[in-house]
Amino acid sequence: MAIQDATILMLTSLAETRDNETGNHILRTQNYVKALAQHLSNHPRFSEYLTEHIIYMLYKCAPLHDIGKVGIPDHILLKPGRLTPEEFETMKTHAVLGRNAIMSAEKTLGMNVDFLGIAKEIAYYHHEKWDGTGYPEGLSGDDIPISARLMAMADVYDALISKRVYKEPMTHEEAVAIIVKGKGLHFDPDMVDKFIEIHTKFHDIALQYSDF
Repeated sequence: MAIQDATILMLTSLAETRDNETGNHILRTQNYVKALAQHLSNHPRFSEYLTEHIIYMLYKCAPLHDIGKVGIPDHILLKPGRLTPEEFETMKTHAVLGRNAIMSAEKTLGMNVDFLGIAKEIAYYHHEKWDGTGYPEGLSGDDIPISARLMAMADVYDALISKRVYKEPMTHEEAVAIIVKGKGLHFDPDMVDKFIEIHTKFHDIALQYSDF
């Protein structure tokens, strides 16, 4: 367990040296994922997967969702404004780069490790959308791993409420409205329903780990 935690901390710290998002983004998103997973654990569609052990792994692995950004050129990753369509295509490759980095770690170990398998799912698939319009594979519905569906909601919510050089932060209420609007489009419908039930917990986490 200590080796696992050290590995995650090392990789997360590496990502933070390149990205212009704060360390609090990582704390917020991993706690959103944990809260939503716990609330979904009794749902018939998710109960078999969302055991206490898996929820713990999800919490630990969530900080690695954007590890692939270490491979994105500075002029794109750190650009103080919106990306051009060409730049966005390059940015999208961070999902593949993240998966490949974790696969390389697995290869070095010479074995499959549970937490690296989950980390790989999250890194590679967290930009997929329920309706199939996401990337990198264009997966839809239940073909998207549960881990990635959880991460997608956490990541989008946090992006909406966070200040960026090209936008002001939205209010919690505005972010909730956008998540609800994405039900069955961007997000798993049942996950959105459960999110609505605990949206105030997301707000509490956001305040606890605020950037300000």
